[in-house]
Amino acid sequence: MNTLKKRLEGAKGKWAEELPGVLWSYRTTAKTPIGETPFSLVYGSEVVIPIELELPSARCQWISQSTNDKLLQNNLDTINELREEARVRTAIYQQKMESLDKLGKDPIRLGKLSDEERIS
Repeated sequence: MNTLKKRLEGAKGKWAEELPGVLWSYRTTAKTPIGETPFSLVYGSEVVIPIELELPSARCQWISQSTNDKLLQNNLDTINELREEARVRTAIYQQKMESLDKLGKDPIRLGKLSDEERIS
């Protein structure tokens, strides 16, 4: 989220033009605790970015419309299971963060250096 905020702040007076791209990036990037993208939790499938339609990637180039329709239907049939798995992963993540907090450990500091520490 901080990266998105920095990008919008860097756009200064053009933030309204940057916002759609920033939101697209946020919605299509997998989130660590849940292991899924917000897009997949809403629509039941991974997003195909517009450039993949113009310059087909392997996943777009070798799939027929009927196969794609069947896969989409399967994804919709299993979306509740996908969401439940995400809920479970989120609960596990939250429990881990609470455990670290009780131990007095900062989860952000574990395994990561701040910008100041990287520079020096």
